[in-house]
Amino acid sequence: MSSRLFSLSLLLAALLLQGCAVSRAKIHQADLAVADTIDRQLTCQQADHCAQPSPLLQAADSALAQSTPEQPMHVVTLLDDSEPALAARVNLVRAARKSIDVQTFIWAQDDAGQLMLNELVQAARRGVTVRILADQLFSFNDLDLLDRLVRASVNLHVRLYNPTFHNARTPPLEFAAGVICCFMKFNQRMHNKLLVVDDSIGITGGRNYEDRYFNWDDDFNYVDRDVMVAGPAAREMADSFDLFWNHRRSVPLTHLRDLNKRILSDDEAPTWRPPQYRRPLRVAQVQQAAEDPSWLHAWLVAPGIEVGNVDYFSDMPTKTRAPKRARAQVFTRHIMHMIASAKREVLLQTPYLVMSDQAQKIFRRLHKRAEPPRIVVSTNSLASTDAFAVYAMSYKHRKRYLTKFGFEIHEMKPHAVAAAVDNELANLGMDSPTPAPETATPASARQARFHLLGSRGSSSRPAPLLSEGRRFGLHAKSIVVDDNFAMVGSHNFDPRSDHYNTESGVIVYDRHFADELRSSILRDTQPENAWVIAPRRPVVPVLTDINQAIGTVSEHLPLFDLWPFRYATSYDLKPGCQPLLASDPNFFNCYRPVGDFPDVALSPKLIITRLITAFGVGAKGIL
Repeated sequence: MSSRLFSLSLLLAALLLQGCAVSRAKIHQADLAVADTIDRQLTCQQADHCAQPSPLLQAADSALAQSTPEQPMHVVTLLDDSEPALAARVNLVRAARKSIDVQTFIWAQDDAGQLMLNELVQAARRGVTVRILADQLFSFNDLDLLDRLVRASVNLHVRLYNPTFHNARTPPLEFAAGVICCFMKFNQRMHNKLLVVDDSIGITGGRNYEDRYFNWDDDFNYVDRDVMVAGPAAREMADSFDLFWNHRRSVPLTHLRDLNKRILSDDEAPTWRPPQYRRPLRVAQVQQAAEDPSWLHAWLVAPGIEVGNVDYFSDMPTKTRAPKRARAQVFTRHIMHMIASAKREVLLQTPYLVMSDQAQKIFRRLHKRAEPPRIVVSTNSLASTDAFAVYAMSYKHRKRYLTKFGFEIHEMKPHAVAAAVDNELANLGMDSPTPAPETATPASARQARFHLLGSRGSSSRPAPLLSEGRRFGLHAKSIVVDDNFAMVGSHNFDPRSDHYNTESGVIVYDRHFADELRSSILRDTQPENAWVIAPRRPVVPVLTDINQAIGTVSEHLPLFDLWPFRYATSYDLKPGCQPLLASDPNFFNCYRPVGDFPDVALSPKLIITRLITAFGVGAKGIL
């Protein structure tokens, strides 16, 4: 009875909160209060707003000057390494002459988040028009910060996308209430990541603004990827940003109930404060790199590739699954078309190997061809992911992926060598090395946030390991098809990306770029970086056949998938052997089985993974 009363109370509270939008009078009062106290001083009086010289922006100017509608010209740079990815952003913000637009899913208040936010505030104070659009659920979860940010500069404008119950913050009870009262609206998030400067150069991909996306977390970091595009496609990026910025789900700060109340109750208007970094030497190093011509040339200019056609795609705001809104899924549909057109090979890199129904149909058709293309998949292991609930769905359908789709699956190891090397290389050539950790991660940053999206977007940590050391998880989302064209973006190729989140990315039609991205993905599949998923070795023929038959039946059950012996397991390459396909007759001579969840210690997360495999099939679309 008590649980029923609690649910009814929660539903009643949700219904009440849903209707409590801020009145026009309150919005007007808050706007007046902000207008009276906002910082209107400019630190620069020059026409270019004291923009710093940038070889990146110069490349964009050159590409635009050479482009025609019939023959566009772009410079495209793959941002695989974390420090160049952050330094490129700092450099472009400091070089902006007119405008900066930023769109993101997560904006944390750690060193990376503070650095970027302060750089944008300083650009606005130079006179540059700066607009920030962030998904509300996982960004700026601090009213004090937003109270300062709303008055930081007259040229700085911030909106939050799809705020829960018209608030800037979403406490756990309001989260639960949002699920009960208005699940579809609440569950649809803006997953786009975009930075556009002067409508001429942009960065898009998988990275959010949080330490772990730039190899700055002391314990767990993401292997991620962006692409920087200079040229006409940046105008497409700017147009997409405008579409989201002007949509009704993008809400100005003074329209949010809790922040509106805070603004109207302020006895004294708060001012913008300089950031307090946990590791200031590391921040200074990136800032130094962002201004160092030789470093910029080595890491960001020289690797740039001149290409012709580049397309930027984005789903529409309020994307849904309804047939009448199919136009909203522009990016999703284009990705599916790319894969379906494959002739020889598809390289797919995704942190969450949970295929949507549409994707499953495409891969099944490809595999049934007389000469099916090779499908190589790079994804997470349970040891490397922080979204263990999502991983459970991937684990459940391993046999289907191997036998029905022909996937060659490589699951990232938590101490992948390539991930550690990237950051070491990016630091070469700097005057000061990367400093050692100055303080431990605050306990508050270790706490998992309560939400339905697995661990995606939270500060939760992955399952405990048997091994020790700094660990990594895959977060990059990319495709290469037939070495002809390649995609880098935010789409995870899963049901959530297909039907709920808005996604974005660029498609580059260039063999040279496709080869570079292909090499990057294949590096993450090498034996030192990933385990191979392959069928279990048949030991006793009859018993093995019985076991696999029971496992197949169990996998197809919507509930009670409790059979512990799966069709496939993880393998590691033996010393002295060369990598082989699982179909090679010598595979079992060169690979040793390491269990279904290698390196994962017995823990509640391991147990929950098993339980979700058994009972969680109905949640596949929202994980």
